[in-house]
Amino acid sequence: MTDHGIPLREEDLDDDPLHQFSSWFMEAGVAGVREPQAAALATASADGVPSVRMVLVKSFDERGFVFFSHYASRKGREIAANPRAALLFHWDPPGRQVRIEGPIEHTSAEESAAYIRSRPRSSQLSALASPQSQTIDSREELERRVSDLERRYADRELPMPSSWGGFRLAAETLEFWQQRHDRLHDRLRYRRDGDRWLIERLAP
Repeated sequence: MTDHGIPLREEDLDDDPLHQFSSWFMEAGVAGVREPQAAALATASADGVPSVRMVLVKSFDERGFVFFSHYASRKGREIAANPRAALLFHWDPPGRQVRIEGPIEHTSAEESAAYIRSRPRSSQLSALASPQSQTIDSREELERRVSDLERRYADRELPMPSSWGGFRLAAETLEFWQQRHDRLHDRLRYRRDGDRWLIERLAP
């Protein structure tokens, strides 16, 4: 069982927030978190109406955090209108969260294609068949679309979806949250200051 009495101290953090995130990400997997890459993605419309949903973050590096979805979905439309977003990773039993905020953009067509081609054929079919976030009459309609695509491309490579691909969120702030059993939780935030990162403690 995790000892939530252990403090998170400034001197324990890596100077690089990406290295710190990578360390916590690996520890979440070791601790038994089933999908450590699952994160809540928050976006907002041009007039500020928020929405949130879970996504799977497939990669991260110094350029940002990458996930894939339909560009015409609600999230895709909101990102196009208001290209800033936030990710929240919640890992239990370690009792940790990481909040990441910053601007967001599409990945390159080459990155999107490479990921799409790495997916199982069934997942590629689903991406082609589903008009994500649009109203549909029934599940049977979706299944019929998949069946039609299976027949049409039975012996061929599936076409690339025209409106499906990657998004990359470039982190401007990363907050590392450690649960404490007395509810006086530790919150340490990295914030960009020119070409360096500042570490600040926030009250819980």
